[in-house]
Amino acid sequence: MQPTLHPELVQRLNALAGGPRRLLGVVGPPGAGKSTLAALMAQAMGERAQAVPMDGYHLAQVELIRLGRSQRKGAPDTFDAAGYAALLRRLRQQSADEIVYAPNFRREIEEPVAGALPVFAHTPLVITEGNYLLLDDEPAWAPVADLLDEVWYLDVPAALRLERLAARHIQFGRSREQALAWIAQTDEPNARRIEASAHRAGLRIGCDEATQTFRILA
Repeated sequence: MQPTLHPELVQRLNALAGGPRRLLGVVGPPGAGKSTLAALMAQAMGERAQAVPMDGYHLAQVELIRLGRSQRKGAPDTFDAAGYAALLRRLRQQSADEIVYAPNFRREIEEPVAGALPVFAHTPLVITEGNYLLLDDEPAWAPVADLLDEVWYLDVPAALRLERLAARHIQFGRSREQALAWIAQTDEPNARRIEASAHRAGLRIGCDEATQTFRILA
């Protein structure tokens, strides 16, 4: 069954895409389905929206090794947070004749790819998704929330989220045992930090498992 958007959610998106440039953030813990939701919303808006993920600002693997952080890949300090904030500022100030190129993260190679996503000035809504959009306890991340017009928190049952995470890790080369160990040591500590910032979101989104429909919870 293909996921869908509840009409009330589409109405909110239409309002955001109906005027000058707006930046919408989608935040949630690992495995919540942020990239699925962002892509679905961008598709629903057609040429009026572009999805730009935060994950393009992962530090390259060679740099994580140099810093001794490769075993914590996905933690807040394994991203170029300042670079991501700079991208959001460019998108807010984009001139009419400018194309802003954003990086993307390719899971098949576990590396960011620069200049992969063109954002055109005539696109009124940019949807950006990631783990740490509401993080305010680190100087590098604190400016991000203020650069977004709205931030929506994606809330899904923990069991479903953990099942998705394990499947993702296995898909990209880990054994089940390795996947569960990575989730326990890396993904879940990060999830606790993300969940602690959920109260700062303007909207909470859920997904009905029976109908696969994303809808507003609160």
